[in-house]
Amino acid sequence: MSNGDRSFDLIVVGAGPAGIAAACSAAESGIHAAIVDNSPGPGGQIWRGESRTQNSREAASWYKRLITSGVDILTATEVFDQREAGKISAESANNLCQLSYKKLIICTGARERFLPFPGWTLPNVIGAGGLQALVKSGLAVSGQKIVIAGSGPLLLAVAAYLTEHGADVRVIGEQAPWSRLARFSFSLVFQGRKVLQSFQLRRQLSGISYRAGCWVVEAEGNGRIESVTLRSGAKTWKEPCDYLACGFHLVPNTELAALLGCERRAGFVRVNNFQESSIAGIYCAGEPAGIGGLELSLVEGQIAGYAAAGQREKAQKYFGERRRLRRFADALQRTFALRNELSTLPGSETIVCRCEDVSFGRLREYSSWRAAKLQTRCGMGPCQGRICGPAVEFLFGWKTEFVRPPIFPVAAEMLAGGTGAERN
Repeated sequence: MSNGDRSFDLIVVGAGPAGIAAACSAAESGIHAAIVDNSPGPGGQIWRGESRTQNSREAASWYKRLITSGVDILTATEVFDQREAGKISAESANNLCQLSYKKLIICTGARERFLPFPGWTLPNVIGAGGLQALVKSGLAVSGQKIVIAGSGPLLLAVAAYLTEHGADVRVIGEQAPWSRLARFSFSLVFQGRKVLQSFQLRRQLSGISYRAGCWVVEAEGNGRIESVTLRSGAKTWKEPCDYLACGFHLVPNTELAALLGCERRAGFVRVNNFQESSIAGIYCAGEPAGIGGLELSLVEGQIAGYAAAGQREKAQKYFGERRRLRRFADALQRTFALRNELSTLPGSETIVCRCEDVSFGRLREYSSWRAAKLQTRCGMGPCQGRICGPAVEFLFGWKTEFVRPPIFPVAAEMLAGGTGAERN
């Protein structure tokens, strides 16, 4: 038996809002539940650090429920494999954990999509959410000139957060055109909370240039970024900056679901009305089931948690709210669909796979993801295609959904079933 073997009625993988809601709902229904996350504490990207700062009353309320619900909280624990049905393997503090479950809820969230352009590998070119996470962890940005570009509502949220911390946000470049944004704004009329949030953001960002139909062409600098070239319609100009925060909406983290054999559709885990996947007893909530934001994640988490605990009537009470929020999520996807011009940005020498230094020019020689991997090692580095995979899907239309264990890099001792205790 490996060090740290434990057994639960239910395991929730991912301690973001969806995972917290799922774990609380299940545990409060009387079953022995655990929540597992690779971060030092619960909260995910959205509520990162909120257990300490308590800036969000909503987050504080859910944290309190989590603590009092009796959920076993396993943080700094990375799930990387399932060697037999009902038992997942995880690495924790240099030890191998075998965690047995009767039911499982996957709440693994999403990551930013990065698209390559000349200069995107320069230091201080970073994901919008990634820069926000660094500031939450203590990075000082007061007085730093920052350009935020890409696509999606995250850009505005990050801009507001960075402004609160003294950053000099020079411009927010949204690649979606004004026509789509106008239709999206109209859809907010039926989303009361969203309207309030949009007005609050608008007030926080007053005086900052916001440009729709605007995207990055190139980042320039000697040793680190010094300026970025932006395009808006027929206009192209250079904007001096210390940081470029750039991300093109979100990509769901579905690797664990794929490893377990859950059916996926259009890149997301297919679920039924109770958030159950194609595999009986395995549920999915939050971004892996469809990008929809905080409110939808919380609702789906509660439905999954109650359903996994056998409380279907309680789960059904949230169906109407989920329908409303999913309509908003569908509008979100239509609004921020990526424009074709972004696929023309990389030059022949532009790196696409950062792990293996594979250029756009080399990849153009091949007709499929598999062929490119075999010949160039694209997607075979430490990130296992999490960055370059979504990029080549957009650039070349390749399918990159093949997943094999371990889904995250782990010590060789873990793969052999050891504890890793002998490592320094």
